Amino acid sequence: MTNYSNNTSNITIRPEKASDYLEVQHLIKLAFENTTEGEPTEPLLVKRLRQSDAYIPELSLVAENEKGTLVGHILLSKVKVVSEESTALLLGVAPLSVLPDYQREGIGSLLMREAHKRASELGYKGALLIGHKEYYPRFGYKKASLYGIQFPFEAPDDCCMAIELKEGGLQGIHGMVHYSSAFYE
Repeated sequence: MTNYSNNTSNITIRPEKASDYLEVQHLIKLAFENTTEGEPTEPLLVKRLRQSDAYIPELSLVAENEKGTLVGHILLSKVKVVSEESTALLLGVAPLSVLPDYQREGIGSLLMREAHKRASELGYKGALLIGHKEYYPRFGYKKASLYGIQFPFEAPDDCCMAIELKEGGLQGIHGMVHYSSAFYE
């Protein structure tokens, strides 16, 4: 458990527990309900990932305020980058969620940095995501295409990103990203 203090509240970042699942599902739904057409799919993705072999309990983190309310969540799960020569195990960031009333307070940044730190401590060399081209570079994300990494989804090149969690962690890794079947159900 890591404690942070930001402008408006004290935030604790900790691993998600099974008793958090319903609150996390609701949090994710609220975080994405005004960003997608129709019902957000992210809550279902998280539910499916928890039941998959891509799930890493230590990398499903929540942000909790001093009142015990969950205000944010991040999930990093296993992905593979496959080329003709090799297969590399990396992490996929999806989703990063913060309750609308707590957005723009640095909670997403706290979650991202703590997730990176914990992933590195677990020995993971890099992480990938499809996300906002102006938000994620502040954490060190670069275009994945610079490493020769391609995504199986239609998305602008600027939004397909990768980060080395260890220096040189993406060296020699190239190919197509293979996500868990949970992403396609």
